[in-house]
Amino acid sequence: MHHYLQIENASMVFDTKNGKFTALAGIDLHMRQGEFVSLIGHSGCGKSTLLNLVAGLNEPTEGVLLLAEKEIKGPGPERGVVFQNHSLLPWLSCYGNVHLAVERVFGASESKRRLRERAMAALELVGLAHAAHKHPHEISGGMKQRVGIARALAMEPKVLLLDEPFGALDALTRASLQDELMRIVRDTAATVIMVTHDVDEAVLLSDRIVMLTNGPAATIGEILEVDLPRPRDRLQLAEDPGYHHLRSQVLAFLYQKQRRPAKAA
Repeated sequence: MHHYLQIENASMVFDTKNGKFTALAGIDLHMRQGEFVSLIGHSGCGKSTLLNLVAGLNEPTEGVLLLAEKEIKGPGPERGVVFQNHSLLPWLSCYGNVHLAVERVFGASESKRRLRERAMAALELVGLAHAAHKHPHEISGGMKQRVGIARALAMEPKVLLLDEPFGALDALTRASLQDELMRIVRDTAATVIMVTHDVDEAVLLSDRIVMLTNGPAATIGEILEVDLPRPRDRLQLAEDPGYHHLRSQVLAFLYQKQRRPAKAA
């Protein structure tokens, strides 16, 4: 089987004022193109650190990461990142934020008109064409996250990296954006890695759920195949015993095999 993203024996050690801190140890993960993988685990287990390695924001202390058989060295437009706090530039409109990303990736090779078309197409994909000229302070948190997703998608990334993209949103907004994300992933055939704390979100969206052990030196504890057919409908899944079985397997890992680490005094 062809592996599109390969993480081979990746470890991450940070230098801190208290000495060396091993965040991740011996991470091995292979993903196929078009796969949706969630990373789940307790706070401090290195989920975001692992995502940052794939994003190229950090280099592994040991091991290697390959995308399409090329080593990941630093950030690149083939990997679009969406953070929990949308990180939009407040002085630019929604359109301006998306256009900036488009210009960085395609500015040297495409006409201004084509760049404008790309930016608008990305906003349309997330249902925000009507708010293109609003500024971040004029729109809701859920809309800001949509702009963040549009900005990442506008770069036409090969891999979409999502770091708890819906973590700060209310339940209804979160549900509508999860449905939106499922539609976008289906339409664009994107390869996705998502960090989440939310068990239901992980089961609803993923092809596989990668469960990380508690840090320090966090590693992959279990990988769960989510064999629910697509397209998935949250109301139908609420009645589906297969869904509940998968959900209980993740919960058992988190709360029996990996108890929540005690808070430091």
